[in-house]
Amino acid sequence: MTDFAKLFWRNEEGQDIAEYAVMLAVILVLVIGAVRLIGGNANNVFSQVASQVGTQ
Repeated sequence: MTDFAKLFWRNEEGQDIAEYAVMLAVILVLVIGAVRLIGGNANNVFSQVASQVGTQ
């Protein structure tokens, strides 16, 4: 079992933790930007609908 753990930690194939962190940061920026953009527009649409419903 300890040989497997040593082999696992020495294996440098694949992506490093830094690359995963960069990918996560990019994804978070895109998601936050999309939510802010859509959130503002959705608020305007719901306000317009609410005012239309209130007048009828």
